[in-house]
Amino acid sequence: MYAIVEVAGKQYKVEKDMTLNVDRLAKNDGDDIVLEKVLMCVDGEKVLVGEPYLGNVKISAKVIGVVKGQKVRGVKFKKRKNYTRTLGHRTEFSQLKISDVSVM
Repeated sequence: MYAIVEVAGKQYKVEKDMTLNVDRLAKNDGDDIVLEKVLMCVDGEKVLVGEPYLGNVKISAKVIGVVKGQKVRGVKFKKRKNYTRTLGHRTEFSQLKISDVSVM
């Protein structure tokens, strides 16, 4: 059984006992959250599609912590001026552990 869920404006495919990195949420480590914006749920041959969301499917998750993504490098330069500058950035993600996918 898996579901397509929307978290912070992005869509993710989730299954039970899966670890998921989403954009940083305003939650503390160890908080339990319920993901209610479920777009689609597949259970074997049974497929439920929301218009736009499913009201009878709830996904329980726990916030594990905050992790950083890969470093993204950017370069600034000015031609013929001997000027080069390298910039780096690492995006922070909230790591979620999906504990339950339930259809009511």
